[in-house]
Amino acid sequence: MYISPFGATIFMANTYSQITIHAVFAVRYRENFILRDWRDSLHQYISGIVTGKGAKSLAVGGWKDHVHILFGMPLTTCVADFMSAVKANSSTWINEQRLVKGKFQWQSGYGAFSYAKSQRNVVINYIMNQEEHHRTKSFKEEYLKMLTDFEVEYEDTYLFEFYQ
Repeated sequence: MYISPFGATIFMANTYSQITIHAVFAVRYRENFILRDWRDSLHQYISGIVTGKGAKSLAVGGWKDHVHILFGMPLTTCVADFMSAVKANSSTWINEQRLVKGKFQWQSGYGAFSYAKSQRNVVINYIMNQEEHHRTKSFKEEYLKMLTDFEVEYEDTYLFEFYQ
């Protein structure tokens, strides 16, 4: 079922999918704003956004300066629109809750990678253990490895702003 921009309900007969997306996005200026005392609440809120947008939330986790989400992609939207909504709604929530001084923003862009259903448990475990993972690897190392592993061509100019 799809609701058109004009409010009409459209049923998509014989349309089925299983598309699992792992998305990663970072805090603007890579500030370590996502603090332990409210990180879980943020992840729960993002999971609610994902579900509210018609996707299946499989995992939300992250670290002080970035978030990972794993979700079953809905048929009724594209990744760009979906991620725009997740980032806009979550940054609004952070600002309304006054969880940081000043205005919170995510960096522009994100990484999105597809996985088979059989790989979900490995990715969920990876996302849910970000604190442990980042004891030995920086976000830059993590993200560049993802791009390399997925054979994504990129230009350094258009990557996240990586501050050491």
